[in-house]
Amino acid sequence: MSTSKDINMWSGPRNVSTAIMYSFAQRADTRVIDEPFYAHYLLQSGADHPGRAEVLESQPRNPAIVMRKLISESARCEVLFLKNMAHHMIEMEDQLDKLLQKFQHVFLIRDPAEMLLSLDKTLPNPTMQDTAYRRQLELFEIVQADGHPFSVIDSRELLKDPEHVLSTLCEQLDIPFTKAMLSWEAGPIPEDGIWAKHWYDSVHQSTGLEPYKPKAEPIPERLRPLYKDCKAIYQKLFAHAIKYEH
Repeated sequence: MSTSKDINMWSGPRNVSTAIMYSFAQRADTRVIDEPFYAHYLLQSGADHPGRAEVLESQPRNPAIVMRKLISESARCEVLFLKNMAHHMIEMEDQLDKLLQKFQHVFLIRDPAEMLLSLDKTLPNPTMQDTAYRRQLELFEIVQADGHPFSVIDSRELLKDPEHVLSTLCEQLDIPFTKAMLSWEAGPIPEDGIWAKHWYDSVHQSTGLEPYKPKAEPIPERLRPLYKDCKAIYQKLFAHAIKYEH
């Protein structure tokens, strides 16, 4: 029987999820896996993402096969860390249930005023499904109702005090914090998904969690209805987030 610590982080796009994956990749005891259900999502949704064909060829598209691989990985490492996009969880209820039961869950959120401005540059005219907020809330409510332990981290709080937020997160996950999680060498890591060239430029240029910088751009009028809906969900999740030390 596996004695590993299995951690699953639910995020949406244009958050600091890749940087957090890089942070966990610095741990000597941890194996990180980048968006294992992405190909399944693209196949089921028909979403026209950058590099779609390459992604579909790079991963198993059957979620049952993906889940078996994850369980196998868990048996071979002390800590397994998954970076998952919440909106990738479609048409896979049996496997989702296994994932929810086996892993300890972290919910990564970002103020939609900042997320939407970034997402709109890569996916023009994004929808609620593209943002993942509604799916994050659905998954959060399942985990909470089932009484499973969970953590919520907010990107702004994290970037304002990375050591405090990460060390608190590690405490909640019952794993030791190490300062190695605070920095890394610039450039890609072997665990990057094949889609990294489309999405990870800023992380590849970084050497750690960059200081928080608020966005000054206004939200375009066409995105304001979506922003309003996302903000209501964000506020529900933010109430549970680890707060930085003032």
